[in-house]
Amino acid sequence: MKISIIALACVAALGLAACERTVVVPTPVSVPGPAGPTGATGSTGATGSTGTNVTTPGPTGATGATGATGYSGATGATGATGDTGATGSKGATGGDTVVIVPQK
Repeated sequence: MKISIIALACVAALGLAACERTVVVPTPVSVPGPAGPTGATGSTGATGSTGTNVTTPGPTGATGATGATGYSGATGATGATGDTGATGSKGATGGDTVVIVPQK
């Protein structure tokens, strides 16, 4: 049992020694200081040139002449009135009227 503990300790020592240890170096962070005084105001720029004046539009053209009115066509003749048909003969007089009263 003593040998197994010693062997286990040797294996652990070799295993840990084989690992590569990376060293992390913190980078310094720069903190800005207070703001400095305001700078001097710059000079005023040159004024731009004025645009050219545009002339007003030309006069309106003349209105064309109105066309002549067309002719209206002639009215057709009225047709003659048709003949009246013959009157039919009088029908025969009917017989007696029978009224049927239902019983109560």
